[in-house]
Amino acid sequence: MTGGATTGKAALDKAASATSRPAGRLAASSRDGLPFSAAGAALQTLAALCWIVQAAALARAVGMLASGEGVRSVAPLVVLLLLFGLLRAGLDAWGGRLAFVRARQYLSGLRGEAVRALAQRSPVDRGRVASGEAASVVAEQAEAVLPYLSRYLPARWKAMAVPLAILAAVAPFSWLAAVVLVLAAPLIPLFMALIGLKAREASEAQMLEIGGMNAFLLDRLRGLATIRAMDAVDVTATRLRSSAERLRTRTMAVLRIAFLSSAVLELFSALGVALVAVYIGFHFLGALPFGAWGGKLTLADGLFILLLAPAFFEPLRELAAVWHDRAAGVAALDALRRLAQPGELHMPGADAGPGDDAPANKTMEEPPSVVLEDVVFGYGGARRVFDGLSLRIGAGEKVAVLAPSGGGKSTLLALIAGLASADAGRIVVAGETLDDRTAAQARGRMAWVGQKPHLFAGTITRNITLGRPGIGPQAVAAAVAQAALTDVVARRKTGAPVGEAGEGLSGGEALRLALARAAADPHADIILADEPTAHLDPQTAEDVRAGLLRIARGRTLIVATHDPVLAAAMDRVVTLTAGRAP
Repeated sequence: MTGGATTGKAALDKAASATSRPAGRLAASSRDGLPFSAAGAALQTLAALCWIVQAAALARAVGMLASGEGVRSVAPLVVLLLLFGLLRAGLDAWGGRLAFVRARQYLSGLRGEAVRALAQRSPVDRGRVASGEAASVVAEQAEAVLPYLSRYLPARWKAMAVPLAILAAVAPFSWLAAVVLVLAAPLIPLFMALIGLKAREASEAQMLEIGGMNAFLLDRLRGLATIRAMDAVDVTATRLRSSAERLRTRTMAVLRIAFLSSAVLELFSALGVALVAVYIGFHFLGALPFGAWGGKLTLADGLFILLLAPAFFEPLRELAAVWHDRAAGVAALDALRRLAQPGELHMPGADAGPGDDAPANKTMEEPPSVVLEDVVFGYGGARRVFDGLSLRIGAGEKVAVLAPSGGGKSTLLALIAGLASADAGRIVVAGETLDDRTAAQARGRMAWVGQKPHLFAGTITRNITLGRPGIGPQAVAAAVAQAALTDVVARRKTGAPVGEAGEGLSGGEALRLALARAAADPHADIILADEPTAHLDPQTAEDVRAGLLRIARGRTLIVATHDPVLAAAMDRVVTLTAGRAP
């Protein structure tokens, strides 16, 4: 389907499928059920364990020098210390890069799923996510998932493995030092868990505030002209300031919790290291002669324990440092998953693959017919718009649909376009019933011309082609002529930019550009037009009517309108009454 608000589905599907494929190559799953790089976490854990060998070499070398041995005797230990230092740096860098790459792939997959869900949602779904909120979640909030996967999950692996390995290295020398470490360590994850509950709640509130503020800001930017005209600038600015203040409060709450968790960790890790250092010092002085298996610790043994004590708490400190990443990451994941939920209205064929909405044949031999049989439809729990509507539109016929406001004209076009499923009855296009198997291909042969077609920032040519293959310069020129846009092109040139939302074009010129989109599509042999002449002055409305009739030659045209002049130019007029057609 081409035109107004329902363009670019194939491009969105391609982007979503391209980004979602790499997510399947992630190596393992965390306890949260999230894929991440087990290889990256293992490499970073091995890098941390290298310090045990380094500490042993350093302590042994100092002990040998203190006992009077020469520098040459400790040279092999120095070489071993340097080699393991290089190995540690290399493993940590390799593991960090691997974890980052896998996390980026998974995040790309999540974004692809969210974009696919947005593309598959019906444009007439009243529960669609606000565009500002969706943009905030996909572009900004989603980035919080990256540090969660690439930093927090590997840090959790290290926090589980490294302290146990260090404890196993310390215990053979001093059971008392091992007991001190064992008693100090559990306090850290206990307080971190308690703080983490509050951190997640604060992060979720912050994410919601960011999404709401972005949605409000984008909505007001779009309606800036109306806000100025209604003298509501000050009111809008006040509300925006209030929203920004609430966001500041939420952000400060998150930061306070992050600082609190860091303070708790530093306190207990410092106490643990201090207790070990005090014991070793008094042990050497003879005040605490117990706690060692062999009687008294040597200088090398004591130095080895002192070097490992800070390393025992280092993984826990690192885990606490990225604890906020977990809270923010989980909140961002929840936001992405909510965005990926299906909409309230089912759009048949929404999950079709890229390109499935293009007709198999490149040019249509004859326009199709459209048949509605006993169609029943209502929006959610609202009253029924149609209750047993039946309508037959012949191949190549031009039909005007009349009804009072709220009578279902736009809904009828949406059902024919397969933008929503009927609750009962069936809709047949070109002999095929619209369903999940056929709807995408049926939409590929339709063009939509709405009251307010969306125009993108870019050239007129690109706004006509919309990146669709097979629409070259000749097709664009022919479409411009059919839509009576020649004067606009001559004035602006096809390469001249159009501002966002059609800035620089009048309402009539924007509608004629939408007509050119439909005319340029070689596949479109059904044209659906929703109030194309509404809110236009008589001369502009006449230009749009003439352009619409020109591009409808040899095609089936269905127009929802209040315009009696346009209705009189059609082959037939259908008036909807109480959800039925005569």
